[in-house]
Amino acid sequence: MNTHLRHAGFKAMGTYCEIQVFETSRVNAKRQIRRLIEEARRLESKYTRYRDDSFLSQINGSAGNQNGIRVDIETAKLFEHAQVCYEQSDGLFDITAGVLRRAWDFNLKQVPTESELQGLLPLIGFDRLTWQEDILFLPENMEIDFGGIVKEYAADSLAKLARELGVKRGLINLGGDFAAIGLQPEDKPWQISVSHPDNRAKAMAHINLHEGGLASSGDYERFFVLDGKRYSHLLNPKTGWPCAGLTAVSVAANLCTVAGSFATIAMLKPKKDALDWLRKSGLPFVFMDDAGHIGGPGLIG
Repeated sequence: MNTHLRHAGFKAMGTYCEIQVFETSRVNAKRQIRRLIEEARRLESKYTRYRDDSFLSQINGSAGNQNGIRVDIETAKLFEHAQVCYEQSDGLFDITAGVLRRAWDFNLKQVPTESELQGLLPLIGFDRLTWQEDILFLPENMEIDFGGIVKEYAADSLAKLARELGVKRGLINLGGDFAAIGLQPEDKPWQISVSHPDNRAKAMAHINLHEGGLASSGDYERFFVLDGKRYSHLLNPKTGWPCAGLTAVSVAANLCTVAGSFATIAMLKPKKDALDWLRKSGLPFVFMDDAGHIGGPGLIG
């Protein structure tokens, strides 16, 4: 019986997403894809900071509350992953750094004063969160932002659900963060095109994904140039100022969440430290630096 590629595109998490599955039955494929899109939207509505009724908004609304807030198992896993990222990056990857948005406005292209940033730095620090079993105590005026990890987590969650729904071969793409379910027919890897930072219609590189995930991080989505200086939206939580390392990084790993954490941590480090960090990981990766040089052991073709 022939298997056919079925796919659907949709918007979620503020970006274009796509699900591809190889399936003999069109009815089965439609059911699987519909269920996967529902799951993507569930995760978005639970963890978005743009909705007052999201669980993330409830967490942030509990800041300073002496009773804390009870956290479910799924959310606790996100916090555990965030803690690993925080520790592996020596504090550079910090989900409490979102408060810096209060000073930085990348739409208005305004640079904050040092005193504005100094006023926010005391509100940053993952190690300031305290737990009592499953109850989180968030200090007053602090906030959590899962933006750096939730899309990759969602890609892995959708891949896991796809397997439970009977998908043997498929690919999840959530705005450039990928999770593979098996290989393509004839055991061909999925060839992922990584967009070029300066021209999103052009490929910076191609990476073969056999299983697991691939994630990209870069400063090309949100930045501005003022008086000849480039300001990235990737901010150093220790100083409040933009990081000035690599321009873009893509990493492949056993899970999209793992790939995403390595890519993001690399973007937060100075260039030399970032490349050392990536090489030591042993994972396939590609990068572009501020001079436009492209390299890395993940390149094919």
